[in-house]
Amino acid sequence: MPRVRAIDPRPSSRSSTREGLSYAGARALVTGAAGFIGARLVKRLVSLGAEVHAVSRKPPTVTHVGEVWHRADLRVAAVTGELLGAVRPDVVFHLASEVNGGRDTGLVLPTLENNLLGTVNLLTAAVGRTGTRVVLCGSCEEPRPANDHAPPPSPYAMAKWAATGYAQLFQRLWDLPATVLRPTMVYGPGQRDLTKLVPYVALSLLRGEEPSLTSGAKMADWVYVDDVAEAFAAAGRSDRAAGHVMDIGTGVLTSVRDTVELLYRVMGSPLRPRFGEVADRPLDNAQTVDIGLAAEVLGWRPAVGLEEGLRRTLAWYREHR
Repeated sequence: MPRVRAIDPRPSSRSSTREGLSYAGARALVTGAAGFIGARLVKRLVSLGAEVHAVSRKPPTVTHVGEVWHRADLRVAAVTGELLGAVRPDVVFHLASEVNGGRDTGLVLPTLENNLLGTVNLLTAAVGRTGTRVVLCGSCEEPRPANDHAPPPSPYAMAKWAATGYAQLFQRLWDLPATVLRPTMVYGPGQRDLTKLVPYVALSLLRGEEPSLTSGAKMADWVYVDDVAEAFAAAGRSDRAAGHVMDIGTGVLTSVRDTVELLYRVMGSPLRPRFGEVADRPLDNAQTVDIGLAAEVLGWRPAVGLEEGLRRTLAWYREHR
């Protein structure tokens, strides 16, 4: 049976950069810490004074901000229990996930195992650990009031919806303080999945290429990655957040077409986007959100607008491509 293994422990920084939010003296466990949102959250928690334990099946070989890395496969219940027993976290941020919104039948089993089984193992391990709260990363494609409870359009969204249901069950039956945050379309520096729209278009423009795109009709709420990390950090320190499921976005819908055209303007590219060369995905609903609950419970609102966020993102890809 695979074992939990700590990797590359380093001393952490202890500075807080936001008045009223501090993790001084707190121990945080972040699953999926090598991912896009997870990496930004780890950095933010360290800046707030947390002792951060980062988890991945493939931890990086080099770390920079002071986190302690653990290699663990959350699909294995015994490994998950051992991990929480070793770390003894005050708060668990569960972002480990098979992130693929495709509609292929081949995605059903991977999303079931990684997004649902891993979540249930973690919730089970957290029950009975006095003082431990859990913050899960859901999906804006789950049925929600803001999308008129539209059915999940993909295996990924279905598994996330089921995971949210289990979190609520653990809260009701066993008093586990669990919160679910549902980010919308997250973008920003450090997104290395080049199948996602913003990095794909950004890198195409930097190479002087014309990206092939869908019709661009889909409406999405684009939210900057550091704003999302801030929402998770706030939820991890909020007593009021337990039991809540909250949308995390901007409340502003922008079509894919308008987003791509804004990227072109920010870049100053003379090229023109080639819309309609790729088929639209079936059941792609508009990602409407209601951020009122997050504002009320967490005191959180997004700080970075789309144009500024795209400028920062393009600058990052220009430096790191």
